[in-house]
Amino acid sequence: MDRRLWVKRKGRLSVPPKASRDQGLAIVREVGKSGVRYADKTLAVNRPHRYMKEIHMSTNDDTNATLLTPEQIAFFKDNGYLLLSGAMDPDLCAKARDRLWAALPPDVAVRRDSPQTHVGPFAEADTNTDHRHWRKGFRWNLRDISTDPEMQALIYSTSLCTVAEQLLGQGTVQRPIIEGIPMGSRDFAWPDDPVDPTIDAPGVRGIYCTLPFGDLPKEPDKPHNDAHPFHFGVVGLIHDVPPNGGGFKVWPKSHRRLYPTFWMQYDMARVPSYDHLPSLRGIANSAAYDAELERIGDDTQPVDCWGAAGDVVLWHHRLAHMAGHNYSSVIRQAVLGDFAKTDLDTTRMDPPQADMWRDWSEGLKASAGSYSSDLARAQRLIP
Repeated sequence: MDRRLWVKRKGRLSVPPKASRDQGLAIVREVGKSGVRYADKTLAVNRPHRYMKEIHMSTNDDTNATLLTPEQIAFFKDNGYLLLSGAMDPDLCAKARDRLWAALPPDVAVRRDSPQTHVGPFAEADTNTDHRHWRKGFRWNLRDISTDPEMQALIYSTSLCTVAEQLLGQGTVQRPIIEGIPMGSRDFAWPDDPVDPTIDAPGVRGIYCTLPFGDLPKEPDKPHNDAHPFHFGVVGLIHDVPPNGGGFKVWPKSHRRLYPTFWMQYDMARVPSYDHLPSLRGIANSAAYDAELERIGDDTQPVDCWGAAGDVVLWHHRLAHMAGHNYSSVIRQAVLGDFAKTDLDTTRMDPPQADMWRDWSEGLKASAGSYSSDLARAQRLIP
């Protein structure tokens, strides 16, 4: 298998004419006026984490390309999340920031070069409820560019796709579709509730921002789980985020407690919206789930996933999480994406399994869950 092939367009894999064996390459398929051409973009890993190994690319199934150590895999399996420093290309992070600000209408009061205007909420006149470029309250979500090649390359770089194969199994990971239909194009999944993710395939959701809360009184944390089916998510910072700056927040080990409380192992039950039956609509959870989530909120200390531009957090799809409250002076800017296996449609409605890792890689299933206190400390699990 050629590990360079991580994008497809309308069902056709994009095969590059040539690539280096010694560099991680993201193959971006571009269409110009003269037809199809290829561009090879090297995605260097910036500021490698002390627990990350160098990638050595190969074009055969016997590749020695390894990004995660066994210890890191064990940590992810036990705690449901993993922080990786410098996992996204810094140049693409800068381009993503440029795209974000370029999409903002010129008459909006929030200005890139005026930090004093960044404190939320958005003024009523600047609010936009189009889900492809949502601006309301303290939230700013740009989804319209989520299927753009450079946006996809942020998450679906060779490095992170190698990680996905380590966790899910070689040759089993679903590819996103370049220039497909972005999240938000179908509006609400049901009235007054969150929108569905990307329509064509699991992929980049968009750039998600949280404006600073300013002098807003501190609010309690409210963890939740995402409704759509996937295996693990990625939240990547495209701008520096300080502690308590709205970074992704996770509740360690909650995936193991919540997984058996769902009716389906990857999907969730959805109740249609009926005007004459208003008592229940949208996601329907079991009583066991509601009770366990409340206990997790009471007995588990969350981890604040702050960091520098290019840092990412991987998180299990059943891990309790939330977008953190932003008590800093900077806008939290992150790109969100999902990884899923190609057989997701045949497994998503299975009931929770006795072995919750049944569908994951052999390496992850074999992991005994042992890791050092140094790694636990680097992951902010312990002080």
